[in-house]
Amino acid sequence: MPVPWFLLSLALGRSPAVLPLERLVGPQNTARCSPGLSCHLWDGDLLCLPGNIVSPSGPVLVPTHLQTELMLRCHQETDCDLCVRVAVHLAVHGHWQEPKDEEQFGRAGDSELEEARNASLQAQVVLSFNSYTTARCVLLEVKVPAAFVQPGQSVGSVVFDCFEAALGAEVQIWSYTQPMYQKELNFTQQLPDCKGHEVRDSIQSCWALPWLNVSADGDDVYLVLDVSKEQHFGLSLYWNQTGPQNITLNHTDLVPCLCIQVWPLEPDSTRTSICPFRKDARAHRNLWRAAQLQLLPPRGWRLDAPCSLPAEATLCWQALGGGPCQPLVPPMTRENVTVNKALEFPLLEGHPNLCVQVSSWEKLQLQECLWSDSLGPLKDDMLLVETRGPQDNRSLCALEPSGCTPLLSRTTTMAAHLGEHLLQDLQSGQCLQLWNDDLGALWACPMNKYTHQRWALVWLACLLFAAVLFLLLLLKKGHVKAAARGRAALLLYSADDEGFECLVGALASALCQLPLRVAVDLWSRRELSAHGPLAWFHAQRRQTLQEGGVVILLFSPGAVALCHEWLQDRASALGAHSAHDAFAASLNCVLPDFLQGRAPGRYVGAYFDSLLRPDAVPALFRAVPVLALPSQLPDFLRALQGPGIPHPGRLGDRAEQVSQALQPVLDSCLRPPGTPETGCEMGPEKGDRT
Repeated sequence: MPVPWFLLSLALGRSPAVLPLERLVGPQNTARCSPGLSCHLWDGDLLCLPGNIVSPSGPVLVPTHLQTELMLRCHQETDCDLCVRVAVHLAVHGHWQEPKDEEQFGRAGDSELEEARNASLQAQVVLSFNSYTTARCVLLEVKVPAAFVQPGQSVGSVVFDCFEAALGAEVQIWSYTQPMYQKELNFTQQLPDCKGHEVRDSIQSCWALPWLNVSADGDDVYLVLDVSKEQHFGLSLYWNQTGPQNITLNHTDLVPCLCIQVWPLEPDSTRTSICPFRKDARAHRNLWRAAQLQLLPPRGWRLDAPCSLPAEATLCWQALGGGPCQPLVPPMTRENVTVNKALEFPLLEGHPNLCVQVSSWEKLQLQECLWSDSLGPLKDDMLLVETRGPQDNRSLCALEPSGCTPLLSRTTTMAAHLGEHLLQDLQSGQCLQLWNDDLGALWACPMNKYTHQRWALVWLACLLFAAVLFLLLLLKKGHVKAAARGRAALLLYSADDEGFECLVGALASALCQLPLRVAVDLWSRRELSAHGPLAWFHAQRRQTLQEGGVVILLFSPGAVALCHEWLQDRASALGAHSAHDAFAASLNCVLPDFLQGRAPGRYVGAYFDSLLRPDAVPALFRAVPVLALPSQLPDFLRALQGPGIPHPGRLGDRAEQVSQALQPVLDSCLRPPGTPETGCEMGPEKGDRT
């Protein structure tokens, strides 16, 4: 069962936690004072005529505070009426004035002043009591001894017993003196009805009231009235019935001002009322859902709602492109709104983009563009705000989402760009004036023609962008095709012996499967013979680096020795090697790249860990990664791939593929002397790949 969101129960029984009210026996009214004061209640009521405020010539008594207390005036033990006791607290107001001409009056004036100071103060205090059934006015005379008279000090209080009033009534109490020395005191109090535990057992009219329960279960609210079968009762919002009844309301019908009143159908019966949804959050939401803004031709409007509510309204401008509705302080400042009351817009003309915002406690509750039904949907208009200052100073700005932009400013907004055109439209009468007074004016200027021009420029810009993009795609087409074939790699090595050349060929063949486009002198013997190793190396190096490729330096004992010889005596190192040795020919370009710091990103070093120690590679070449094969194959392949490294799992599979291709050839190169060779292929053409 869902938890009720509201539960209120009223039962006709005594509550042990409520103290009983004091009882007065007899119909007479009485008055009493604080100790030291004397007071007298005039017989009968009088006509309340406060009169004008006068200035006192000396100290006077004035009421400073009103205090009430509920009582019961009983004719018999169980036949009582509700009564209100009123206590008026008094204080001394003003002071004794010294004689203006002491010489003229002399000692006589002093004696008169002293005599007045030693006399008691008297005051006539009026109490006025009003409710919808009662209006009374009584007079109390109060005397205060001279010893109590201290200007500005409280002297005590006078208590009146008591004013009778109806159950559930709202009473108003006033107090002042005759003559009146200050503004009267006033006090308003809501008296309890039969729901109050302190009165229901002592007032007979409350005994016959039905038992009332209000509860909610899910989306339904139940009002349960439990009375005897013989008793007739009335329900103010519904109908008269006999016996117990269940009445169901939908939760959307509940609003804060929905009250329930029930009473027995007997002459002069007491009615009990409750407003159980006054502070309920769901009822307040229902109230705002039911509230509507209505346009009243020609320029009137009204906020319709089932209940009164605290609300403020203002005009705002809703642009066609969306965004928040921007408040228009002139012509309509934020002001309180009375529901169900016709109001006037201070406008000359209506416009579809003019909307009304209604807020409560700084929260926006309603927003409606009232003219959209009669004038059509939102228009693509620009609102111009004219501000008028002293000496006929005028300024114009355009209302945009970023604020009000001056028309002739240098900002980058559309209004600033079209400022001169909008001024021409305004002067030529193409704009509609919505409001005009001494503070300024509002103009709505159509933007359709400028919007069409703007879209034409947008289409032109799009076509230009598409043409540039197409040219860029054509320029990069060759690079994309090259990237699809794989990255270029130039493999340089020293031909130590046939076994090592066999190992190099196996490595190059395995790298071609990655894919990489590998160039190696083993597969270019004819070009080497025709052009020479130096020319072949220069051509291959230039093409590889232009395509974003990488040069692989494969170190071996022979390559390390050649590097040391080149560093010591370059001429002898080059002459001692074969004409087919591209590694020896490449040292003229490779070593300067390392010496001048151009090697990182272009070169990668490698060596077979079973043929060469890590520290054997010259320190000069450690400016780039130098990786051992096959132990560091994943890192070696990652360095060769460059940007766009594949998934780690895929890279591991490729490393395993290369390792499986190298391992048999590497084992044959490491076989001891005298062991039969298995032979190897250096490439697809066994040594000559052109």
